[in-house]
Order: sequence, then C-alpha cells, then structure tokens
Amino acid sequence: MTQIVNSAIYVGEVVHQRHRPKKHALKYRVFSLLIDLDELPVLNTLKHFGHNRRALFSFLDADHGDGGSLRDWAEGKLTEAGFAKPTRIRVLCYPRILGYVFNPLTVWYCDDENGARIATIYEVHNTFKERHTYVLGADDIGQSAEKGFYVSPFIDMDCVYNFRLVLPSERVMVAINETQNREPLLYAAFTGTRQDFSDNVLKSLFFSHPLMTLKVTGGIYLEALKLLSKGIKIRWHTGRKKPAAASQRIS
Repeated sequence: MTQIVNSAIYVGEVVHQRHRPKKHALKYRVFSLLIDLDELPVLNTLKHFGHNRRALFSFLDADHGDGGSLRDWAEGKLTEAGFAKPTRIRVLCYPRILGYVFNPLTVWYCDDENGARIATIYEVHNTFKERHTYVLGADDIGQSAEKGFYVSPFIDMDCVYNFRLVLPSERVMVAINETQNREPLLYAAFTGTRQDFSDNVLKSLFFSHPLMTLKVTGGIYLEALKLLSKGIKIRWHTGRKKPAAASQRIS
C-alpha cells in the first residue's frame, strides 16, 4: 500500500472564551482529520475509514464545497480570489462518525509544488445548513475580516475576525479572535497533536472520544442554554441575502 505521508489525525481540545457582556468559557476534547485530497484513494483502503462510503469514520464530498469535486471547488475559490492554482490541498475537519457530523469550521490548506502555502480557505457552517467561505492569502498572517455570516445567535453581525494559524506539523492550531467595536469579544481555538492516520488510531479514538461528532452538536445547544441562563440575549437569524455557499476574500 502507498504510504500515507501528508494526511494525519490531530487530537486535542477546542476552547472558547467569551469576554463580554458576561464571561463564559468551554473546553472539549476533540480530534480532527487532516486529509490530503491526493491521498484519498489510499485512505479509502483502510478498514475504519471510508471516502464517500459507509465506515466507522467517513469523509463525504457532499459535506464540503459545493457537493462536487472538492479539488475543483477549492481551485475555483482561489482563482476567484486571484490566487494561483494549488498543487497540494489538505482539509482539516471532523469526520462523520457512524454517519453523523457537523463541522462548524473546515480549514483548507492550499500549497504550491514546493509545499509553500498559497492560501487558506475557511469554510464555515451554521446550524441552518448554510455555508460561507473566507479566503486568506499566504502573506495575510494576522489579517482580519469583517464577519459576513450568521453563526452564533448570541453574537451580533458587526464583528471582525482575526485569524491565527500554526500550520500542520507535529502540532496544529487554528485560532480566531473575534472583536466588536475593536474590543475583544470571543476567542476560539483548536489545538492538536499529530498522530498517524491508521486503523489502529481510528479504532482507539472511537472508544476514547465516543460519539464525538454528536457531542459537538449537543455541546452547541448545551452552551446555548448556559448563555441564556446568564441573560445574554438572542440575535435572531432572518435568513441570508447571499447564496448558502457565498464566498468572501479577506482584504
């Protein structure tokens, strides 16, 4: 079997720290898959992982992009934003576990033939089955973007995201500092440590993180109840003026 080189599993934690109007924090043990699109045929030979098929852990094209070819979609997003076509594309996301997943944030690392980063695509989903993408260039480390998509019912739309990355190696980090009126509002981050993408690791994670993806969704609603109990008001979602798969380049 061809060696799995660029794909990996990152085991770690998701943390949220809300600063105002009431302080609120959460921390959950999670893991994410880093999938090199070119390695999907090899990954699909694993017993516990399936690409576009049923398995203990699965990755479906229909869960990302526009439901078609993922490489074509990602290349199209970069072309649309004025970037060169990538050679290697890796996707950091939650897998389906026993057929269920909700991915609040999927990160697409798009590199050239030398492994240098061209751009990063942040694909955001909300619980209304809507999707939005932000495209961040390689030289845009520390750059900010105006919020263009309804996510939390407890946060206004007039906010700004400040992205920070530690690119996947032995560790990975994806962090977002959200501000409103130039004041810190929310910090959210995933940090993880690399493990091999193998059947043994997948089997171990199934028992150490039981029904993780279901717990992600359950956690969203549990934390919502906690915020309500603290008196934080709801910002009702009134639908989108843009299509569900709208895209925004960070500038």
